[in-house]
Amino acid sequence: MSPAQRGQEQSVATAPFSRFEIMIAWRYLRARRAEGGVSVMTWISLVGIALGVMALVATLAVRAGFRAEFVDTILGANAHVSVSRATWVDEDGVASRAIPEAGNLAAAIREIPGVTRAAPIIRGQAMVTAGDRSNVAEIYGITLDDLKAIPRIASSEEAMGDIGRFDEGMAVGLGIARDLGLAVGDRVKVIQPNGNKTAFGTSPRVNAYEVVYIFSAGRWDIDRTRIYLPYAEAEPFFNRERGADEIEVFVTDPEAIEGYAPALYQTGGDGTLLWTWKDASSAFLNALSIEDDVMFVILALIVLIAALNITSGLVMLVKNKGRDIGILRTMGLTEGSILRVFFLCGAFVGVIGTIAGVILGCLLALNIDGIMSAINYATGGGAWDPSVRGIYRLPADLRGWDIFRAVTLSLVLSFVVTIFPARRAARMNPVEALRYE
Repeated sequence: MSPAQRGQEQSVATAPFSRFEIMIAWRYLRARRAEGGVSVMTWISLVGIALGVMALVATLAVRAGFRAEFVDTILGANAHVSVSRATWVDEDGVASRAIPEAGNLAAAIREIPGVTRAAPIIRGQAMVTAGDRSNVAEIYGITLDDLKAIPRIASSEEAMGDIGRFDEGMAVGLGIARDLGLAVGDRVKVIQPNGNKTAFGTSPRVNAYEVVYIFSAGRWDIDRTRIYLPYAEAEPFFNRERGADEIEVFVTDPEAIEGYAPALYQTGGDGTLLWTWKDASSAFLNALSIEDDVMFVILALIVLIAALNITSGLVMLVKNKGRDIGILRTMGLTEGSILRVFFLCGAFVGVIGTIAGVILGCLLALNIDGIMSAINYATGGGAWDPSVRGIYRLPADLRGWDIFRAVTLSLVLSFVVTIFPARRAARMNPVEALRYE
């Protein structure tokens, strides 16, 4: 066997992505334009992929954080499931939806595995006035112990006053307090139209209560509408002597709230009605899920457009390196080796751009709240309106699965668009490549 044949046989037996293939690809990638390289196109491709991945990572983190914060404000200030009764008629022929013996029913519900708390509550609407200002509020009658068990109310970061004095007055949402100009210690009139029944009809009931606690649940709509009254005060105020309006139930796994339904129906008996937190927010949560999918597709297209720059750069690189390809082929490199060399050129751009994009995306996501606050301040509060979005800030939640999806998408697109120009280089005839050099 001649030396040339032995060299050719050795080149054929070389393992894929060997050291010399990586070396050649990296040299081509770093080549200056005067040397037949395409450094400008390489930088454009790299920056495009980095920005696309950054946008994808940051958007996925913000969407996940927004949903987590929104759900947390729901679960932290509202019942995971409310148990109520269908309309029933008593012995006097009066229709009612009250739950007689609500305390006993709540105790029975607490015995269900997975239930952490069950509390009878009274719900009603009333007008609240302070000075020359007035507003309509949703009032909850609840005991002090049950109020302390509500995380977003009892552990409010912006809370003012002493929740331990709840039995001496009322707890007011921060939004209502601002609208009425209230501070801890002020007295508020609460007007309920269906009040005292007399021979001349029903007259409104007006009571005055001291504001002993001001809370922020993290939700604009809750802070602006909700007031808590002691259960013993709310019962006669709303004429609920027949029983509570509903029972608030909290469980260990709110995401699987549907699994608790059979036990709750069995414990509640005939006429039991359930209203879960998912029922109350299903439309919004479904809209968030659809928006997440749409945003992922749109940002994936942005990454694809950036990755297509790799194809343009490699086509130019193959054209400029035609002579080198012819020489390498005559030296014994196979079509597979040439294909891998130019595939590595595009893969390097994709990998480096993806890594840079992930780093930038994580930094943006981790600082998104501060960035959004600065933009909101610069625009006079128009960039983030809590009355529209429900929550007061824009959080971000960096999840490993979202980062993995972004990295996988970017690398797959980068590798796929690299195949075409790499195959074109591999199929180049060495004779034709050298004929015009």
